[in-house]
Amino acid sequence: MSNYIPKNLEFDDSGREKLIQGITKISKAVKSTLGPRGKTVLIESPDHVGGITITKDGVTVANSIFLEDPVENLAVQMLKDAARRTANTAGDGTTTAIVLAEGIVKHGQKHMDARNNVTEVVKSINKYSEKVIAHLEEHSKTVTKDMLLDVASISANNDKDLGTIISDAYNKVGKNGIVTVERSQNHETYATVTNGIKIDRGYSSNLFITNQKNDECILEDTHILVCDQEISNILQIETILKPIIQKNEKLLIIGGCSPNVVNTLAANVVRNGLKLCSIIPPNFGYKQHELMQDIALSVGAKYFSEKTGDNLNKIMMEDLGHADKVIAGKSQTVIIKNNQMTAEIETRISDLKEQQLNTDIVADREFINERIASLSGSIGSIYVGGNSDVEQKEKFDRVEDAVCAVRSALEEGIVKGGGVALMNCYPMLGDLCHYTKNHDELTALYILQETCLDPSVQILDNAGMDFDKVYDWVVPNKEKNVKMRDYDVKNEVYGDMFEMGVIDPLKVTKNAFVNAVSVATTILTTNAIVTHLRERE
Repeated sequence: MSNYIPKNLEFDDSGREKLIQGITKISKAVKSTLGPRGKTVLIESPDHVGGITITKDGVTVANSIFLEDPVENLAVQMLKDAARRTANTAGDGTTTAIVLAEGIVKHGQKHMDARNNVTEVVKSINKYSEKVIAHLEEHSKTVTKDMLLDVASISANNDKDLGTIISDAYNKVGKNGIVTVERSQNHETYATVTNGIKIDRGYSSNLFITNQKNDECILEDTHILVCDQEISNILQIETILKPIIQKNEKLLIIGGCSPNVVNTLAANVVRNGLKLCSIIPPNFGYKQHELMQDIALSVGAKYFSEKTGDNLNKIMMEDLGHADKVIAGKSQTVIIKNNQMTAEIETRISDLKEQQLNTDIVADREFINERIASLSGSIGSIYVGGNSDVEQKEKFDRVEDAVCAVRSALEEGIVKGGGVALMNCYPMLGDLCHYTKNHDELTALYILQETCLDPSVQILDNAGMDFDKVYDWVVPNKEKNVKMRDYDVKNEVYGDMFEMGVIDPLKVTKNAFVNAVSVATTILTTNAIVTHLRERE
């Protein structure tokens, strides 16, 4: 019995009341950041200089919250899970997910009574949630280059300068390209775009350097050998090395070479003016094998691998790949190729995107992103700067969210922003109320109706405005044939959100809603809560 831990039990209304108290606490902290006039949150943090984090990023705020009461803390962890899943899938929308989850729970408590069967209400919420998703998809639009700036700016908390940097980077890399976020070494925030494959490995000897000023080995119009087995003797690659030397052509070796082979190659570069370079394979284990396969496919080379029993001694010139230019630095190599994307590469990219949808592990998703970027041949990097560690961290969070939001918008399109896309589901859900007399279904519809208004209500509340006053004469009236008009909180004008550039990625809104429903319905059906018994001082 040494592992025995006494438990504390909470039941029925008293347990749910504590869960709701936990939800209220985390939601109040997180939702204050929502919208163009949302507030920043100050967090005591051991991870940064001075122990302070200042942020408007919902998931950062959520992740910092742990409550003393164990039952309240369970609710916090559940809402954090909804936020985390939304961030992992769509990269943004964490605050919206928490606002929606709180809404479903609170409106559920408000509308459910003794006549309701909780299980049937939850089943109906899930059923009609599909109608909400379908409505969002039906009213979405494909994103254009001009819209990217709006998506990026809004997701970066209405910072148009950051939005311009992000949208420009995406316009350059294209739909299949990848944009990463790094920390700048100075106060400036800027973007670089690489038209090619970036490998996190540099030259294996500084004797390969051709550009002394930049410490780079630059090879143009070069052959490429891709292998994961060590070249221990120069004679192993004699069949390709000989014709390359005779024709005064160039060769990049991506593969492990013994010190003797590296020295032989380097000596020939220095003494005989040969144009050769070798780099070791990127990454380790299964990741190395997959990256090498992608590199070989991208440059049109045969991949000589020990795993598939290939014999490097049998290599021929036609087994080599080709690049227009190779720039090998001290710690990374860029392979630039201007050839058209082949059907085989397009198929591999499509397969990888499918694979990405089926994994919830953030590290694996990011690795797949790297692979897609390598195959598509375009990589953007945004370097975030700041005048202090606190400023840089806050800006980094915003840029990271915005980059993910733009990626989501390119994948699935956009909907009206400012909570309007969900608010526009209100009349549709109201129409469905006329087609059912089932009490549990009606309750579910009422819960979803009010929940769909919550993001807009919160955005206006953060701006010091009253939802009822803003929308009292704007709500559609079928009898008077009045159409709903949207309200831009930042500029305080009515109009159409698409035309005013207030837009959100469909993927973000959709995933925030789905994850909120999942967590909130679990809380609504909770009847017993078991926690570790804490000692009270």
